[in-house]
Amino acid sequence: MVAQLSYPKLKQIFARFAEVEPEPKGELEHLNSFTLLVAVALSAQATDVGVNKATRKLFQIADTPEKMLALGEEALIDHIKTIGLYRNKAKNVIKLSRLLIDNFGGEVPSSRAALTTLPGVGRKTANVVLSMWFHYPAQAVDTHIFRVGNRTGICPGKDEITVERAIEDNVPVEYQQHAHHWLILHGRYICTARKPKCGICPIRDWCQYPEKTA
Repeated sequence: MVAQLSYPKLKQIFARFAEVEPEPKGELEHLNSFTLLVAVALSAQATDVGVNKATRKLFQIADTPEKMLALGEEALIDHIKTIGLYRNKAKNVIKLSRLLIDNFGGEVPSSRAALTTLPGVGRKTANVVLSMWFHYPAQAVDTHIFRVGNRTGICPGKDEITVERAIEDNVPVEYQQHAHHWLILHGRYICTARKPKCGICPIRDWCQYPEKTA
């Protein structure tokens, strides 16, 4: 595992990220906090592109917990059957819709503890919702961020929680609101798993990855 980068280097890295993309955005399409929650829950072991394709028509008719319950599990399955694990995800979406109505007045709660009481909503999903909808600097660590963090030294760690903590502890606070999106997009399009595009990497000068490509 590479060493944690120093504060001055992290500040330079995130200043460069901000220069390249001042307002990074998540790629999951949504209409409100409920549809964002559903989209993120559906995205587990699936691509954002695949989820967006499945949810465009779904969210036109079911953009609230009440409408999702009215739609029902079988009709929901018809909309999301192109997504991996769709049957289990459909069960979870129907259950979480009921719990949102019963326990939270039909509103998506704004705490990690409350969000993770919902079926199919783990810490990562909760952090995405907190970051994207409530603008809280929660750090949702997926495979892209885990890879980037450990390759570069931005936020090394042996597991997702350690990497999340490394971001929170080390990244300058003025960059933490967008840190999740900068890192995930960097991992998705530049620091890819099999052949990272080091030749066009905007943070190459500070990256500690020993096997840089041309």
